[in-house]
Order: sequence, then C-alpha cells, then structure tokens
Amino acid sequence: MTMNQAKPPARADQAAGQQQPLLKLSGIEKKFVNPLDLAGRIANLLGAGNRATVVHAVDGVDLEVQAGEVIGIVGESGCGKSTLGRVVAGINPPTSGHVSYQGQDTRTMTASQRKAYELGVQMIFQNPMASLNPRMRVVDIVGEAPVVHGLVKAADKATYVADLMRQVGLDPEYAQRYPHQFSGGQRQRIGIARALALKPRVIVCDEAVAALDVSIQAQVLNLFTQLREQHDLTYLFISHNLGVVGHISDRVVIMYLGRIVEVAPTDVIFGGANHPYTRALLAELPTLDTVRRAYKPIAGELPSPLSPPSGCTFHPRCPHAMARCKSEVPALRQISGGHQSACHLNDEPGGQAAARFAVPVHTLPSIPEPLPA
Repeated sequence: MTMNQAKPPARADQAAGQQQPLLKLSGIEKKFVNPLDLAGRIANLLGAGNRATVVHAVDGVDLEVQAGEVIGIVGESGCGKSTLGRVVAGINPPTSGHVSYQGQDTRTMTASQRKAYELGVQMIFQNPMASLNPRMRVVDIVGEAPVVHGLVKAADKATYVADLMRQVGLDPEYAQRYPHQFSGGQRQRIGIARALALKPRVIVCDEAVAALDVSIQAQVLNLFTQLREQHDLTYLFISHNLGVVGHISDRVVIMYLGRIVEVAPTDVIFGGANHPYTRALLAELPTLDTVRRAYKPIAGELPSPLSPPSGCTFHPRCPHAMARCKSEVPALRQISGGHQSACHLNDEPGGQAAARFAVPVHTLPSIPEPLPA
C-alpha cells in the first residue's frame, strides 16, 4: 500500500467544524528564562545593566483540533513546534494562555479531570533510544503505566502488552528484550505501543519518523494511519518535512519563530499556499524537475529567538517584504474557508498573496513502497 492510498479522507464532522473541539489552544506563549548568574548579578550592582536571557519559543498560538483529526505542524528547527507539542501534552506549562481539553480549561480541572487529560494526551518522541529506559524490558516499558493507573490488572499485563505489540507490528515474543536489542524502526514502534497503552484520544508525534530511513518512514506512517482508524485517534504530527506531513495530515499548520503563519487543509497548502514562508518550504521538497521549480527556496538563516525581528518575523528573509512588514505584526486572518494566513500582502491591491504571485500547484513527493513488516 502506498502512502497516497493510506491517507483516509477528511471526515465530514471536521469539514463542518460545528463540534466542540477536542483540543483548544488559546493565546499560548512559552518563554524560557535563563536567570543571571552570580557574576551577572554582582555586575548589575555596579551598574552593568545585564538582563536575564529570554527565549520566546511560542508566541500567541491559537488553534482548535477536532476529534479524529490529524494536524501537521511544520517549520524549521527552532520554530517552536516541539515546544508547542510539549505544552499540549502537559510536559511544559505555558507561560501564558491556556489549553482546553474536551471543553475544560486545564487550569481549573478537578483531580479526576486532570488525570483524564494526562492519560488522554500522550507523546511519541523523535529519538526512541533516548526516550525508552535502557534498563527496562519492553513488557515493562509498555505495560507498567497502564497497571499503575488502573487501566489493566497486573496479572493481565503480559497479555495486554502482547496485544499492543501485535498492533504495532512487533512479535510479542520480543517482550522480554531490552531497547538496544531492536532496530531504530522497531524502537519507534515500542514508543508507539507505550503511547497506546494508556488508551489516549490524542497523540503528539514529535518528529516521530525523522530518524528513520525513507522505506521505514513509509511503514511507520502507514501504521499511524491504521491505528488512527482502529482507535479513533487524533494526532498532532510535528515535523520539519512538509512532504511527510502532507501524506498523513488533514490540515497543516506552518510555524515560524514561535508564531503560526498559515493554517489550511493539506490539499490547499500544496495546491495554493498563501504565505511566502510556506511557499519557500515547498520549494525545498525534492523534485525530479531540474529545469523549473514551483517556488524559490528560502534564503538566509533563521533569526535567533533570543532577539526576534520586529514586525513580521519573516521579513528579513522574505523576497516580498515591504516597509509595513518591518514594524507591524500581521494578524492570522481568514483567506478562504478553513484557510488562514498571516501576511500583509493579503491587504495589498490585488487580493491574496498567492494570487498576486501566480502560485502554481505543487505536487506531493512520492514515498517509496513500504517494505513488508
């Protein structure tokens, strides 16, 4: 089965957008502060004027996620996508703003509601070797948490883990092995089984296939699709690779320096991207056309989040930047049904930014046929 065949169609309730979102992010900001050391504080007593280092990782993110939806979150390294995923999973609390789960603000949840949220939102990490305890056997890595939380009886742990291993394509006979005895793709499947063990509704996949070769990526992406249908899962699929996200996501969120710059259904992103940064990311996708590219590749280096540019943070790298871009932050506003973009070009004569520059349709890159599991 190819990846194009694996992706299910978007669901009717998602298109309608009338249901209460399963997840809602409101004004999420996350700052990491590195306070002054003793020398810096002493220097300040002498009038040095040193300040604590502040990293603006996520800046004012608003997003709604419907049940059963797959949201792809894409951007370069340092854009804040992984930090946003950790905020959603409850690993890192937001500096400001709040997360709502099933209509309930996580800040005001009761103990039972909080437990349901923490079990209901799980995370799969990029490097399974770093996230799996090397001193624990697979049966304990996968089975310990559901026993502790009362989801499974201790006597049934081995059977429960064996069933999960089958679902993720692993031989249950390997349950007594340690992580180092598996390949990279197999370790990632163990991480998936561990997330499934707590019967979540939402799984945050943080670069879950980035460390795998292309053929194994295809197998794991197919597995994510199958598990979504079997368990009615909702995914936040975080990746720097727009091509990979395109094969699994219903909607794509583009982030740049902590802010969302474009949100749209996947086919709209690939067929009519609006924001210049999104078009630059599309230009980086592999193509067999050596004569003509749909878009120009991105130029320059990502600015430091310690001192982000004023106005539109993309303006130093944008080929269409205007004076307004340097001083005014563009609002994320509706372009068409389900399509939002944060670009001042949309306010210029001629309408949408994409239309002004005659954006052609971009085709998803092919992913090789997956090898047998």
